[in-house]
Amino acid sequence: MFKISVLVFAIFITAINAGAQSTSAPLRVIMIGAHPDDCDGDGGGTAILMASMGMAVKFVSVTNGDAGHQTTGGGALAKRRMAEAKEAGKRFGVTYDVLDNHDGELTPNLDVRLQIIRKIREWNADVVIAPRPNDYHPDHRYTGVLVQDAAYMVTVPNVAPDVAPLKKNPVFLYFEDRFQRPNPFRPDVTVDISSVIDKKVHALSAHESQYFEWLPWIGGYYEEVPKDHSQWEGWMLKRQDREITPALKQSLEKWYGAKASSVKYVEAFEVCEYGKQPTTEDLKKIFPMLGK
Repeated sequence: MFKISVLVFAIFITAINAGAQSTSAPLRVIMIGAHPDDCDGDGGGTAILMASMGMAVKFVSVTNGDAGHQTTGGGALAKRRMAEAKEAGKRFGVTYDVLDNHDGELTPNLDVRLQIIRKIREWNADVVIAPRPNDYHPDHRYTGVLVQDAAYMVTVPNVAPDVAPLKKNPVFLYFEDRFQRPNPFRPDVTVDISSVIDKKVHALSAHESQYFEWLPWIGGYYEEVPKDHSQWEGWMLKRQDREITPALKQSLEKWYGAKASSVKYVEAFEVCEYGKQPTTEDLKKIFPMLGK
């Protein structure tokens, strides 16, 4: 009887251990942008969905945003934008880091590359999402270059040896952009964010200095911003309307089937040639909301 009990107990423990080993840890995703609002606009809806599914998501701004305003600048603006980013992070459900590099002065130098390597390693990232290195803004372009330059180095022990290297190379993805040269963006994955668009707009509105002051001013539509702050989010929601291009539609049909025709709000991503090359099954694990 005692031997049978011991045997049953051993089988029970083995089953528990097997179950624990088969349960994979939540994916860890780091989105990297040039300014404190870039990740928010390019991947915020996807981040909300990922966080709601238990993934650990971090936004990183490579500059402190201290040049992005028509009347305020320097330390005062950097402080304001840091506060906005922290509030936005709470609304998105993500961790938000802002690096202390000057806005408008970013270059793809070794110092900043090492900063990015450390951030990716510290987060133990499975997935890294950043801009492509072709864009109208030099900070955006160079953020793309810096992340590309970090893509292999995050696994090299003798580079930034003060932080342990990653044991495996992450999947690297690009945010969507509209630029055609030298090559157009390819929507390998297009995510339906319609169910969380109100949450995304609410989170974006934390960046008051940008969405209701600087961007309207530099874009020539400042007079369109409602004077009544209670109308801001409704006004911003209207500005989220966009064309679903043939390329996006084709990608939606691949991932959502018949539902694609009813999708209104999307975010799209391209697989980078650097880092781990994901299979279709890998992409479904990274984006478990696809098809739902």
